[in-house]
Amino acid sequence: MFAEIGDKIKNSMECLREIDYEAENISAQELYDYMTGEKFSEDKTTLRDVLDSEYLMIHEVVEIGELKKMGRRIDKRVLVDSPKTIIYTAHFFAMELEMDYALRKKDHPWLKLRIGHHRSVLFDDPNLPESLKTRAREIYDKFKEFEI
Repeated sequence: MFAEIGDKIKNSMECLREIDYEAENISAQELYDYMTGEKFSEDKTTLRDVLDSEYLMIHEVVEIGELKKMGRRIDKRVLVDSPKTIIYTAHFFAMELEMDYALRKKDHPWLKLRIGHHRSVLFDDPNLPESLKTRAREIYDKFKEFEI
């Protein structure tokens, strides 16, 4: 499995370079730990879901990389041991980049799916820090045309 994870990370890094985003290097172990570790939310996205989706791979590679840039050590507890503002900041950065990438590929069905997910974070997520609601709203407003 770690060979597959490593290959998927490599592919995602190549896609990100195409859009001029230089991601932090992440290991297969870091992605595995991040995806299988403890969570504070009810996110049901599995490691298999991520490995099977070009867009989710990009999202997770960017999200983990952004957490690393903020000085977080990626392990099975990073999501529960980090301040929620840090987690959501990395998530929103990754979400916007993922959706920009999908828009570039003109994948409107994916955008429709993901803006729906993002909408639920914006309006229904009890863990979303108040200080980041404006940022969440900006992303929603940028892509809401695909919700319909």
